[in-house]
Amino acid sequence: MFWPRYWRRLMRYMPLLPPYSYPYMYPYQYSPPPQPQQVQQTQAPQQYPAYPPPPPYPPYPPPPPTPEEELEMLEEYKKELEEDLKDLQEELRSVEERIKELKEMLSKSSQGSSGF
Repeated sequence: MFWPRYWRRLMRYMPLLPPYSYPYMYPYQYSPPPQPQQVQQTQAPQQYPAYPPPPPYPPYPPPPPTPEEELEMLEEYKKELEEDLKDLQEELRSVEERIKELKEMLSKSSQGSSGF
């Protein structure tokens, strides 16, 4: 499956940051359902469920990769692109062959029907 470039860059740094630092992964924070309270003679002030604290955010972005790491990542990315290119070329060849077959079928059928 193809992922946009920014997603690949994001996924490169994903292991470096804790998962709770991504707010889009946890869009809603739910509180536990309220427990039914027993009837008491003295009324205590109503207690609201406590909400969990918001997720902490990293204080700074991860450090840039070293040249060796960047070279390795770029080589891997190049391999992925070459594989994608091979797949696309194969698909293009198959489509061209099918187009050629269909044109031949149409030319044969038009030649056969013109004799009537």
